[in-house]
Amino acid sequence: MDEEYEVIVLGTGLKECILSGLLSVDGIKVLHMDRNDYYGGESTSLNLNQLWKKFRGEDKAPAHLGSSRDYNVDMMPKFMMANGKLVRVLIHTDVTKYLSFKAVDGSYVFVKGKVQKVPATPVEALKSSLMGIFEKRRAGKFFSYVQDYDEKDPKTHDGVDLRRVTTKELIAKFGLDENTIDFIGHAVALHSNDSHLHQPAYDTVMRMKLYAESLARFQGGSPYIYPLYGLGELPQAFARLSAVYGGTYMLNKPECKVEFDEEGKVVGVTSEGETAKCKKVVCDPSYLPNKVRKIGRVARAIAIMSHPIPNTNDSHSVQVILPQKQLGRKSDMYVFCCSYSHNVAPKGKFIAFVSTDAETDNPQTELKPGVDLLGPVDELFFDVYDRYEPVNEPTLDNCFISTSYDATTHFDTTVVDVLNMYKLITGKELDLSVDLNAASAAEE
Repeated sequence: MDEEYEVIVLGTGLKECILSGLLSVDGIKVLHMDRNDYYGGESTSLNLNQLWKKFRGEDKAPAHLGSSRDYNVDMMPKFMMANGKLVRVLIHTDVTKYLSFKAVDGSYVFVKGKVQKVPATPVEALKSSLMGIFEKRRAGKFFSYVQDYDEKDPKTHDGVDLRRVTTKELIAKFGLDENTIDFIGHAVALHSNDSHLHQPAYDTVMRMKLYAESLARFQGGSPYIYPLYGLGELPQAFARLSAVYGGTYMLNKPECKVEFDEEGKVVGVTSEGETAKCKKVVCDPSYLPNKVRKIGRVARAIAIMSHPIPNTNDSHSVQVILPQKQLGRKSDMYVFCCSYSHNVAPKGKFIAFVSTDAETDNPQTELKPGVDLLGPVDELFFDVYDRYEPVNEPTLDNCFISTSYDATTHFDTTVVDVLNMYKLITGKELDLSVDLNAASAAEE
């Protein structure tokens, strides 16, 4: 332990593991520690007995649910956009050689009281039951515009400067109705509230292009992919990667007290009486509670079921987004479902999550619109956790703290946080221009 490292990473959550992997690949000497005796921190993956202990306080789950070890229930389940930034980060570190992905079957949205497939291309728009015949044509035209848009080719701009025109103004040109605007903003561009409508349209158009390109990549029913055996595989894959680059991982290290000099700069981390010296610390909010503030709570329901979510075309893996406006809420609700087809449950079993930002003190009532979409469930657990963000000044104390995971069931916001932290830690942007095919061999 009594060695010197450039960076010590505390906690083996997804964000910390990705950063640890990126820094190792850059040739930085990293020590990675966790107070728990398991990988993953808040984003760990539980078998059935562990799930039972956490939510029911009993050691063993009932036998009729199948073998405990056939369950890999991710505590922060999020799908990856096939061409998105996270996949690029994984390829950049070459951690993909330790992982196998599989396409996700369905991408749905809750509009006008019904679960409907998210159309993202002109062809799908024409087939969609989300819109009437005239609206389909208008949406089709808008999707064509987005598909053809190329920043470098003014001929595709239609006389519009997307960096100056707001999303609302751009959409008004195509005459789309409220419900169409809702599903495009929340289920295609993956915005979690409506502030994007008043911001430059460029970001929304780029997000829509990413969705369509990801959708085309595997010719599947959704733009998403997910690792076989769930996200619990990721921290372990990064631990293996880190070892290749000479990094050190240590689990079950109690306390992990961050030490500072008289100027308030980090100098090391002490555990079990030994101090490892370092120049920088990267950690989740639980390791430096006096440098973070609470920013809200996430309410979620976890269900074990014996059938797919109704009205999703028998999808064995699916995301359903319930835009806030459709529910009269201030934030979106998300439904995530995965099953034995991704090896996260025994044959015939499905795991579903419903999550949202808690707006009241009664999560059960609040989550009802999402839970009602699931149909009959074998077991249902409710949970609320606090979210934190850093309030320190990393240039003064050299502490780089991640923000708690949000309610979304896709990786968009998580990766943005990781890339911002990488830039703060290293002073440079991460180069994400990689060959996306590097991750496709394992996909099927």
